[in-house]
Amino acid sequence: MIAQNLTLLAERSQAPGNWRVRVLRSFGRMRYQLLGGLLFGVICPILLRNQGLLGVLAPNDVNYQNSLLGTFVALILGFVILRKTTALPGSTAFMNVLPAFVISFGIVIAIFYGFRLNYSRYQFLASFLFMVSWFYFVMMMIARIQRPAFGMVAGGQSNQLPGISSIDVVELKSVADADRLAGLPIVADFRSGLSGDWERYLAEQAVRGRLVFNARHLIESLEGKVELEHLSENSLGQLSLDQIYRPAKRYVDALAAAIVLLVASPFLFAIGVAIRLDSTGPALFRQTRIGFRGEPFTVYKFRSMKVVAPEEENLTGDMTQSGDDRITRLGHILRKLRIDELPQLINVVRGEMSWIGPRPETLRLSRWYEQEIPFYRIRHAVRPGITGWAQVCQGHVTSVDDVREKLQYDLFYVKNFSVWFDVLIVIHTIRVMLTGKGAK
Repeated sequence: MIAQNLTLLAERSQAPGNWRVRVLRSFGRMRYQLLGGLLFGVICPILLRNQGLLGVLAPNDVNYQNSLLGTFVALILGFVILRKTTALPGSTAFMNVLPAFVISFGIVIAIFYGFRLNYSRYQFLASFLFMVSWFYFVMMMIARIQRPAFGMVAGGQSNQLPGISSIDVVELKSVADADRLAGLPIVADFRSGLSGDWERYLAEQAVRGRLVFNARHLIESLEGKVELEHLSENSLGQLSLDQIYRPAKRYVDALAAAIVLLVASPFLFAIGVAIRLDSTGPALFRQTRIGFRGEPFTVYKFRSMKVVAPEEENLTGDMTQSGDDRITRLGHILRKLRIDELPQLINVVRGEMSWIGPRPETLRLSRWYEQEIPFYRIRHAVRPGITGWAQVCQGHVTSVDDVREKLQYDLFYVKNFSVWFDVLIVIHTIRVMLTGKGAK
């Protein structure tokens, strides 16, 4: 079996004459992707207009010029978002295509609307549809002939790689096997006591430009979480969060939350009335939780559960179980669509929360976790969020046993804190809201 895999991967990595390899290399190159996006997403809609299929638009028309510039900017912005988010763990280009261009076209249209610039709605719509179709085609072609493959030097954490379903792994028994798969990245656990031959070979291959991965870092990236058992200052770095993005995020979050609260206030009021009519109790649920830098604050949510007497509250009750009978009829809908979290926009405006970050825990749970789980307080290095990496990857925590895994996702977010990671979480959150996956 290993010999067969070695042969297949050797053909994949070293067969320059194979048409599939040539196609993969073409579709995988940035310039070809952009050229196709320009052709199908910008030029084709213009040609269709000039042929009368979408209505004639003269080149000297202001709408024509603005639409041409706008769709070109949307292409570049969407392409950057797609590439940046796809490079992050837990992400696939195919899944990110539609959200990336929804965001880019949304930004461009918002700018046009804000500055009252004329543009053609038909041109923008046709450009969006063609552009998305092109990039879906590109990613579909790449996905058909490409699957991440790695050569594994057995030992230590490398032995966990075969259990990851998203990649192909072949064990390299010797340096000769590695030479046969010269185009294949190599993965090894640098702390597993590699032989002198392997250490020299890996060093030489790295110098020559071959991809050589530390098993711990690769597994962490593929799974999107930091293993608590191997946590150390070296694995987390110095927690030096981006000193430009972190303060900027605070003000962008607050401004966006204030705008949404203002625009959505009639909708939020209607939900509050519906909650009061559906069950006994207040429309808003208030609870003390632990936030940024370990400071307690009052979080706001739409009430989705029956009111519980103070003497009935306990540690287990702070975690919502699957099929929890405390959830009201309307509460099931609010929680499935994540609408119950909307009042937390008040917390975002006040600077207590962010749109994106680790979910804030209750005072009781947080104190218990700090006693039971090492490094738990590290998650407080960033502001808690309405949505987060753990929520889109794991869903709701329903037992104490799930908490350690949730913390692994939270620590990975803290370690990889960046604007592009936040964009990726937004994309995942949209998927969760549309499909209900992860919501309970």
